[in-house]
Amino acid sequence: MEVKYWAEDLIMSAKDLNTSDIFITGKQEFYEVNFRTSKGLIRREKLNLQFGLEVINYFKFIAQMDVSEHRRPQVGSYIFKNSKQSQVVFLRFSVLGEFSGKESLVIRLINGIQNNRYFFIEQVDLLIAAAIKRGLILTSGPTGSGKTSTMYYLAKKLAQQKVVMTIEDPVEVFEPEFLQTQINLEAGIDYESLLKAALRQRPDILIIGEIRDKVTARLAVDAALSGHLVLATVHARSTLQTIARLKGLGIDSVELANCLNCVSYQRLIQTIDGEIACLLDIASGETLHKEINKSKTGDFINWRENLAELLKEERISGDSFTSFQEG
Repeated sequence: MEVKYWAEDLIMSAKDLNTSDIFITGKQEFYEVNFRTSKGLIRREKLNLQFGLEVINYFKFIAQMDVSEHRRPQVGSYIFKNSKQSQVVFLRFSVLGEFSGKESLVIRLINGIQNNRYFFIEQVDLLIAAAIKRGLILTSGPTGSGKTSTMYYLAKKLAQQKVVMTIEDPVEVFEPEFLQTQINLEAGIDYESLLKAALRQRPDILIIGEIRDKVTARLAVDAALSGHLVLATVHARSTLQTIARLKGLGIDSVELANCLNCVSYQRLIQTIDGEIACLLDIASGETLHKEINKSKTGDFINWRENLAELLKEERISGDSFTSFQEG
């Protein structure tokens, strides 16, 4: 099959399966193609070395990368248009060479908002109630836990007649109603410069893809203190450790008490019927303020209790109950 048509079938198959990433990985004797979905990694097929190389070169070409360069990392993007179904898919590419000379390619599919399915809808209502008060709303959880979907869902719920601006590295969800911006370090566009520019744009709701350093933390807090609703993610291993993480980035307890309205931790867990749903653990109100003022914060609010309830109601398996005890 001609590489172009094979690539088109690959992208559409991935989209049909709600794939977030396509991995084309060089092995010793072949190239391996895998899909990452909310249910885990799906092994799609193996390609012989010649065809695998042609596939990677084709994607590098359409993404305006240097086809002759096989050693240094490269990134690119492309708006894919399916000639048969008139569908448009936004693609982001990252290619990396390894020591033996082979390259591996990761293709990220930028889809529209994929609403999480939540085990307890009242948890979402609690997040919305906290967001209405403005200030800083933080979501934590590992990669692939649906954090971005939750932030976008909240913003969408509150966005009527409001200006929503996102600052991401990179953009993970395509939402034409939002003003979406993206970090580009090669062009000198970093979180700090975009955040400063964002405040001049006067958005009602600001989404920050990730608070990852002291500069980003400071700007996010300042934006929340100035009256904006700021939705952001941060790497933390539990709900309340999110507070410790911000303190570690130089934000003191008084500032947190004045701007932080809600912190949450979430994971995507397989249900007993094979679907995927999101479990949240949330701290807000008086509970949150007490934790902010503690010298040593705890971990969860009612995470294990909710897991036990899901097991009792036979909504998750015993294996899932055991696997997610520590978040």
